[in-house]
Parts: sequence; C-alpha cells; structure tokens
Amino acid sequence: MDDKILLNKIANRDEDAFRFFVEKYHKLVLNVCNNILNNLDDAMDISQEVFMKIYESIDHFRGDAKITTWLYRIAVNKSLNHLRSTKKKNRFVSLDIIFGNDNKTNIPEDQGLKPGESIELDETKKALYFALSKLSKKQNIAISLSYFEDLPYKEISEIMDITVTEVGVLINRGKKKLHKIITEYYQKN
Repeated sequence: MDDKILLNKIANRDEDAFRFFVEKYHKLVLNVCNNILNNLDDAMDISQEVFMKIYESIDHFRGDAKITTWLYRIAVNKSLNHLRSTKKKNRFVSLDIIFGNDNKTNIPEDQGLKPGESIELDETKKALYFALSKLSKKQNIAISLSYFEDLPYKEISEIMDITVTEVGVLINRGKKKLHKIITEYYQKN
C-alpha cells in the first residue's frame, strides 16, 4: 500500500492501516532506537512510544520529507530524550549506554566463521564499540545512521536538523577519531 494512502487512512483512525504501518516500519524504528540506547528492552519501549507519537500527531505530517525520515527523526529524538531522563535519574550515564560491547546493532554476522575467526570478529566489534563510545553523541548518531542504517547525508541532515555539510564534518571527524582510538586500542591490547 502506498504510504500517502496509508497515512490518510491512519489520519482517519483506521486501526488496520495503523497496524499495517507498524508492521511495515517496526524493524526500522527498533534498529534506530537500539543503536542509540544499546538496550533491547528500552528500545522496544521507545519504539512503541514512537508509534504512539505517530498515531497522535499524524495530522502534523506535512509530507515535505519521506515518511522514513520523519520516523527516524522521531526515533532519534525519543531515544535521546530517554537517555537524558535516565541521565537525570542516575546523575551519571556514560556513552557506553549508547554504544557498549553488548550492542545488538544490525552489523551482519557471518555464521559460517571458523572458531578463530569468530573470536577475531568479536574482538573487532569490541574495539569498534569501545571507539564509538568515545565519540560525541552527534558523531555517534551521524555515523550510526550512515553506516548502520545506510542513509544518505541529506536524510541524516533532515533527521538531525543540521546541514548536509555538518553531517559530513561529523562523520569525517568521527571516522578520524575512530581510526585513532582503534589504533590505540590495539596497541594497548
């Protein structure tokens, strides 16, 4: 079903259309939330909040951007709000919450690996998540949306409400910092 027709039906409170919409986009929203929160339970809760927000505010969607851009933006904002509220409660939240060693992002895993290769892949992931935890929140989000979600810079700029140039700067600086951190990580370990 075409997204415009689907959105019109949801605006008219068609529950079947909304159920179809949730089924169509749930994995996308859950991945974004989990990439930021690094906690599947929290990501599932926040993804439900994202869809409730969509249902409540469907009349505000102007159609200027793609529906997926709108979904990404709401998912990122809801996830960051959750992190902020958690930070206020705990008074201390490290970036390890965003990208920790137990991250379940959609990085593909090759099930046909030999035991030694599996250990090497695990170590590589550990180094990557350690390095990502050292980046700023904005760099983490830009890199995650670019590399984990495979979004173009223009769409990332719309989601993050920054210019395309700023996205490029965040990603380029983030990649340089990642390279430096990963190099130091392997020198120490």
